Amino acid sequence: MPEGIKFGVYIPEGLANDLEECMRELGIRNKSKLIQEALRSFIADNKWKFKGKAVGAIGVIYDHEVGEVDAELTDIQHNYLDIIVAALHLHLSERKCALYILVNGDSSKVRELTKEIMKVKGVELVKPLLLSTTR
Repeated sequence: MPEGIKFGVYIPEGLANDLEECMRELGIRNKSKLIQEALRSFIADNKWKFKGKAVGAIGVIYDHEVGEVDAELTDIQHNYLDIIVAALHLHLSERKCALYILVNGDSSKVRELTKEIMKVKGVELVKPLLLSTTR
């Protein structure tokens, strides 16, 4: 068995009850394995924010009637072709659009891209859906 560290964790009763119910419904019996998987997921979801490589999507909701928002978003994407794998544009309504930009690359460049998108007038929501690829 690999070496590890054993430690105790306080969990409020409501959270513990929810955990027990989820484990029962999903047929999971080993809390240690469950906690290990949850910690791996937490690390993968957040490590890209401070180092390494990231892979995933940046979701953007914007009003295409505001200024030159479409052109600005396209210009920004052209500046990050080294990390952008693909982009998907969805029409949500007469004015609203969604843009999903798939990325794979250095997390600092992904953060830069995300910040640039947030500055564009007409952009209403930017949601990174990224994982760290660095262990």
